[in-house]
Amino acid sequence: MSSLKHQILLLMLGSLVVLAAIFIFVFGWYMRVRAVDAAIVKAKTDLETCMEIIQLSAPGPWHVEGGTLYKGQTQISHRTELVDHLAELTGDTVTLFLDDTRVATTVRSADGERAIGTKVSDLVALTVLKNGQIYLGEANVVGQLFQTAYEPIRDAQGDIIGIFYVGISKSYAQLFIVNSLIRMALLGLGLTLIVILMTWFFIQKVIIRPLHDITLGTRDVATGHMTEKVNVTGPKEIGDLAVAFNQMVERLGNIADEMSKATAPREQKENYGFFVDEQSVEENDILNESSPMKSSNAGYDGSSNFYCTGGQVLPKGLNQLTLRQIISFLRETDIPVSAENVAEGVNLTRVTVRRYLDFLEQSGVLTTELKYGTVGRPVKLFQSVNDLSINKMG
Repeated sequence: MSSLKHQILLLMLGSLVVLAAIFIFVFGWYMRVRAVDAAIVKAKTDLETCMEIIQLSAPGPWHVEGGTLYKGQTQISHRTELVDHLAELTGDTVTLFLDDTRVATTVRSADGERAIGTKVSDLVALTVLKNGQIYLGEANVVGQLFQTAYEPIRDAQGDIIGIFYVGISKSYAQLFIVNSLIRMALLGLGLTLIVILMTWFFIQKVIIRPLHDITLGTRDVATGHMTEKVNVTGPKEIGDLAVAFNQMVERLGNIADEMSKATAPREQKENYGFFVDEQSVEENDILNESSPMKSSNAGYDGSSNFYCTGGQVLPKGLNQLTLRQIISFLRETDIPVSAENVAEGVNLTRVTVRRYLDFLEQSGVLTTELKYGTVGRPVKLFQSVNDLSINKMG
């Protein structure tokens, strides 16, 4: 079963993916409409600009002579210089019609040739040639869809003799949409990463870390160690759980004290200024004779307790199973480690692990050094003196 933090992360990522997909769909549809509108606006603006350029480059009225379209003294029909220049300036396709027939154009037919002699669509012919109106919108231009602008061409008497056209391919609109989506996707990705990091930091600090501390404290109690009360802050539910845990620890401590008083021996003897029961003294005498770590203080940790280095009596609050677990972790670790590293390795609280490390240090099995960082307090690192010492302790 995956951990709570992984489930939260998957839920968060899944929600963001769904929201992103919905956003991209809605934004894509919106940008499609906006792209069409932008293309029509561009076509209308380019139409007006090109007509001004034609007026300046070829002054004089529009007229027809011998079936050929002229602007002033400049022949327009079957001449490509003007339409090519306008197309280069605007990026549009440009066409000049005599009546409804193309006589100068940059539009290409399917075979790649200029579409000279082809006709305008019926809808455009009705709007522009018959009604004398400007046509703006999508139109079929030689088999392709364009966003277009058509304007009637009038002679000196005001009669409609042709059409001027500019058109923007749908690929322009699609390119506009794609570029907009890419920009929005990059922006959305950046914002998503920021939201994920902020949310993950919040969850880690407010939910995961407090639960982790309570879990380690519970494991301490389960392995026979009376742990310290946890100092956890967080939402109401986490706070209530911490309060309940602290009440449990306090109650277990009271029960342990009551049982200790009830089972204490009636007679004790004084030994080296402190009191131990007769069985402990007898066991310690035997172990001091046979222990591989026998010394003048073997079996004594400087307090009112005896400890063991393989079967001996450990200080109060320590047990042999947890000691072996910590020793096993240290044996597998070749580098100096902190109490926090060991606590994470054996899944116990740092307070409990520190008591075992201090005991091993007093026994001469571990050495310590202080590691100074750039900021904060120095960290105390523990390392075994040699593998033989660890094996003796285990």
